[in-house]
Amino acid sequence: MVLKVLIILACTLTGYIVGLAQGNKIYGLFGLGAGLLIILVEGLSRKILLGRVFGALIGIATGTLFGILVIYPLKDLLPENYSLIRSLSILFFGYLGLLIGAVRGKGLRLQSLIKLLQGQPTTENLKILDTSVIIDGRIADICETGFVEGTFIIPQFILRELQHIADSHDPLRRARGRRGLDILHRIQKMSHIEVKIVEEDFPNIREVDSKLIALAKALNAKVITNDFNLNKVAEVQGVPVLNINELANALRPVVLPGEKMKVFIIKEGKEYNQGVAYLDDGTMVVVENGRRYIGKNVETVVTSVLQSTAGRMIFTRVIEESEKEEARTR
Repeated sequence: MVLKVLIILACTLTGYIVGLAQGNKIYGLFGLGAGLLIILVEGLSRKILLGRVFGALIGIATGTLFGILVIYPLKDLLPENYSLIRSLSILFFGYLGLLIGAVRGKGLRLQSLIKLLQGQPTTENLKILDTSVIIDGRIADICETGFVEGTFIIPQFILRELQHIADSHDPLRRARGRRGLDILHRIQKMSHIEVKIVEEDFPNIREVDSKLIALAKALNAKVITNDFNLNKVAEVQGVPVLNINELANALRPVVLPGEKMKVFIIKEGKEYNQGVAYLDDGTMVVVENGRRYIGKNVETVVTSVLQSTAGRMIFTRVIEESEKEEARTR
């Protein structure tokens, strides 16, 4: 707000000084008008995507040229009405090109135009990070492996949310916020990852998740998250999502019924006489009749595997118990 007032004052003062030199003080009003016009154009430029403007200009130029060429063969056939028909053709195809260009150009940027002129691919591999995946931290480890590349988009409203969490009075919440800021700093240092801080905001939208989806649509970008609800909402609205939890589940080793594994039972299960163990990747292993083996390493055999969106559970049986069960059934 202060900057806007200074711009208006500077323009007004410049006009006034020019007016004194020219002997006409009305130049001060012209300066005031110029300052207000600059503020108005600056405000509109934030709401109107530059890509849409470029796309509209390219579209109307292409449509106009097409309108002239498509009607040119009728020049000798309709000499009297040719001018009228050509004008209507230019208006129709020019307007059609304007609409198509504005829609298709929403993700177009100046860098894309430069790449297009250089013969390089214009599509950008944009990914927007949400707050939860930044605090989680695994995205930095994935980036270091080289499996993820492209440009990471960090909106200002995400940075503000991280800062708000880092300034919290709750020690745990404050530690999570500071961890998120450290993860961002770590990603910025990676040479193969480009991190862009964007100013785009959506004042009419309150929720951060809704702003993320709106920004992803505007930039034609993907969203990286580990938030289950954000994942579902984004998919419903047609926004591509990369879920870190789904990636982690996909990378876990495959276990088939009948395979043997050695586990350390650490606690009692929910059902009667069950024991619970965990693999190195965090997968829960439920051991039938394993309660009496709590605190011990035991050989087990896999009976079934349950896979869900929340994760994976492996059901096993102690080999001794399994052999006894087989002996009873014979």
